[in-house]
Amino acid sequence: MERPLTVLRVSLHHPTPGPATFANVPPQLEHDTSPLLVGRGPDAHLRLQLPRLSRRHLSLEPYLEKGGARLAFNLKVLSRKGCVWVNGLTLRFLEQMPLSTVNRVAFSGMQMVVHIEGGTSLEAFVCCFQLSPSPLIYRLQAEETDEWEIIPQKQPPSGSGK
Repeated sequence: MERPLTVLRVSLHHPTPGPATFANVPPQLEHDTSPLLVGRGPDAHLRLQLPRLSRRHLSLEPYLEKGGARLAFNLKVLSRKGCVWVNGLTLRFLEQMPLSTVNRVAFSGMQMVVHIEGGTSLEAFVCCFQLSPSPLIYRLQAEETDEWEIIPQKQPPSGSGK
């Protein structure tokens, strides 16, 4: 008897998609339980051609929760260039967070909604990709800058010289 796979339904939107932006996005991708890489590099499983995107920008990492019988997923940031906004929180290089059933993700101008439909197979999962002509996330709060790397140093109060 075949065990049903966990399905990640991934909707993608970019406000100014060029013809090459989504050229390498397959309609469906079956994947083993290694991390699924998102980026513009040749080793990325989901390749998006955006100038501000790193070759390895983020990964969706399946794992088995303690005592669980289904795959769960973490989103991990692999880019040093900027941040990734996930469900209202800003993640930076090597930060990760567990994903819930429906997740809103933004990075490098890209909007992505990941909906997880649990299956019973622990050996693989499948991603179904859909391109959206309209925005997926409204009221986005995160700014994608590298300003967080420049932390101003506090100056001692004037007149306290001894």
